[in-house]
Amino acid sequence: MRARWLAVVVGVLLAAGVTVPAQAANILSNPGFESGSLSGWSCSGGSVVSSPTRSGGFALNGAVTSSDYAQCSQTVSVQPNTAYTLSGWVRGSYVYLGVTGGSSTWTPSAASFTQLSLSFTTGASQTSAQIYVHGWYGQPAYQADDFTLDGPGGTPGAPAAPGTPTVTSATNSAISLSWPASTGIVTGYRVYEGTSVVQTVTGTTATISGLQACSSHSYSVAAYNSVGESPRSAATSGTTGGCTSSGLAKHALIGYLHASFANGSGYVRMADVPDQWDIIDLAFGEPTSVTSGDIRFNRCPASECPNVESDAEFVSAIRAKQAAGKKVLISIGGANGQVQLTTAAARDAFVSSVSAIIDRYGLDGLDIDFEGHSLYLNAGDTDFRNPTTPVIVNLISALKTLKAKYGSGFVLTMAPETFFVQVGYQFYGGAGGGDNRTGSYLPVIHALRDSLTVLHVQDYNSGPVMGLDNQYHNMGGADFHIAMTDMVKAGFPVANTGQTFPGLRDDQIGIGLPAAVSAGNGYTAPAAVHEALDCLVKGQNCGGYSLRGGASPGFRGLMTWSINWDHYYNWEFQNSHAPYLDALP
Repeated sequence: MRARWLAVVVGVLLAAGVTVPAQAANILSNPGFESGSLSGWSCSGGSVVSSPTRSGGFALNGAVTSSDYAQCSQTVSVQPNTAYTLSGWVRGSYVYLGVTGGSSTWTPSAASFTQLSLSFTTGASQTSAQIYVHGWYGQPAYQADDFTLDGPGGTPGAPAAPGTPTVTSATNSAISLSWPASTGIVTGYRVYEGTSVVQTVTGTTATISGLQACSSHSYSVAAYNSVGESPRSAATSGTTGGCTSSGLAKHALIGYLHASFANGSGYVRMADVPDQWDIIDLAFGEPTSVTSGDIRFNRCPASECPNVESDAEFVSAIRAKQAAGKKVLISIGGANGQVQLTTAAARDAFVSSVSAIIDRYGLDGLDIDFEGHSLYLNAGDTDFRNPTTPVIVNLISALKTLKAKYGSGFVLTMAPETFFVQVGYQFYGGAGGGDNRTGSYLPVIHALRDSLTVLHVQDYNSGPVMGLDNQYHNMGGADFHIAMTDMVKAGFPVANTGQTFPGLRDDQIGIGLPAAVSAGNGYTAPAAVHEALDCLVKGQNCGGYSLRGGASPGFRGLMTWSINWDHYYNWEFQNSHAPYLDALP
């Protein structure tokens, strides 16, 4: 009976296109640390000890601290669409075993060596996997031994993956790359954009030409020889020149104006908004119902805002701001404005109603502030480059229609929470296994990346988020803003989808902050904000963090919720940050 059952299971896996190894083989290097060293492993706070061990003469000791959970990892070559089993023996409290961007398991307490194990299947184009073990902050040291990763390794004899490429130059129609050479016998290199080979060369440089002006691209490189092809390098992003000037200040101060409510902070008339504010987002346009797509903008009633100006005065003040070079946008959504474009009819209603608001007040563009349950990913929607969920597809279509209607001067900004962007590094909603909203802004950002003026992620009202250093970062300090912004600039692998989200241009990137302690959780003192900007813009004062995306001298600026709260607190945000931004080159 067991043999028949096994045959059925294997048959099911083969029918699903999953390769089942004919014979299990541990493909990890130095899996039991019997070399007496950490050879093959990359560790933070790790060392090899002779006691305690599970077997043999050595084991791993992870020296956990209050700020470092002592992760050790190893990256191996794997075959695409193939089933693997990972196991390891651990000892200690809160010890985790997992695959970066994929499955994980843990034990809260193991007084003696206990085996942890999990299974995973590689993606259709996946050629490498990183496995890891770590403890938890503030816990005692943990020990680990005798790791096994069962399954076939990469193609024997193929070269190793080359180093990550860098952009050496860019013109209006071409991007030039260089990369560290691969080890092993190399015939040449293939440059990939997504799954397509865009150039094949024999050296370690390439120039990809024939590109559109002001367009973003993401490239990885693989080496090849007569035996096969290496795993691909990590991806890097580049942008061609020729971008049309948006008319914005190079480093802008961006704020939301409570135009339809007071929110306890008082009403600020448009004419009374100080000149330091470069983009003013009118909060909020909201739908008549969650799925109608029909957006209405109602100005604050006099019963709530006794000093509210007339429509004519409001429009006149907008014109004065625009004459001074400022941009005034309608922001759609907010915490209470759930917008789900589930149908084509809702999409068309969205385009029509938003256009009516823009035209009535003569606005410069649109801000998308979809929160709550506005965006989500249906099960199986795992490719952010080709989404299938209606609320995502219809929003992308609507925004492209609006951009085409108003032309190159149309300002488009977005203000997602970290949950919808950076958390996509660990969890992606369509891949299952968690909240289906995680990372759900990524397909929208990607589809509109060449039309997007500014992405200012809300670095507030957020839980801890894992950065590209595979450490969790907490809001309220410079560290959080550095790590979260670096993810947007450098790009990142999207959970366990096998896809990489390309980074944005630095002039498209801003940081969202509460104006004051009453405005939202995660208030950051001005000195810490400037510390973060020193790192992000100048590459200085990074506190030990290594920028994966490099410095961003064109960094667009700071967004805040809100102008009203800043007024309530005597303009601390404006007076602290406008001079800093103005002083940047």
